[in-house]
Amino acid sequence: MAKDAPPRWDRKMQQRLARGEAAALGELYDRFAALVHSQAHRVLEDEEAADQVTREVFGYIWENPDAYDPKQGSMRSWVARLTNKQAVHRLRRSEAAALARGGGGTAEELEQKVRRAAVAARADYIVTSMPAPLRAALELAYFQRRDYRQTAADLGVTEDEARRRLRLGLQLLSTAHTRPLEGSSPPGYGRAL
Repeated sequence: MAKDAPPRWDRKMQQRLARGEAAALGELYDRFAALVHSQAHRVLEDEEAADQVTREVFGYIWENPDAYDPKQGSMRSWVARLTNKQAVHRLRRSEAAALARGGGGTAEELEQKVRRAAVAARADYIVTSMPAPLRAALELAYFQRRDYRQTAADLGVTEDEARRRLRLGLQLLSTAHTRPLEGSSPPGYGRAL
């Protein structure tokens, strides 16, 4: 997982992209391509579609570097938000096309599938956007099956601090089900990205 970039790096990267530096896009791609692709794949469950979303997201960034506002968060979280928004939009579009062609399912099933994907995308976005200390604690607890004592030891913090980080991280994740993902509106309501 890419290391959190300092805000200064984010601003400099935006400036370089705005000047049209191809090397800046390459650097940004090297840093975030795996994140973009994995999040798109999680929503779409399709390698080719995830590849396409990856190209679309970096194309959008190249064409619209001023769309990033450092005051709204890190470039990493902006890229993750763009990815989730585009992946959900693509899923909705492809599922609606399959439904229109007479593919199996109903409009309600389509909406359920898109809603589940949007929640997964929002959870990915939340994890990606949360501060590195919270993300590190959750990753230790979830992926490495550490309890709060082991997490505290691995992070070099007190047990109380490890519990606090885990609790706050889980509270943030719990909002994935309660708040809609931006860009998950029905077809015809605005365009992707």
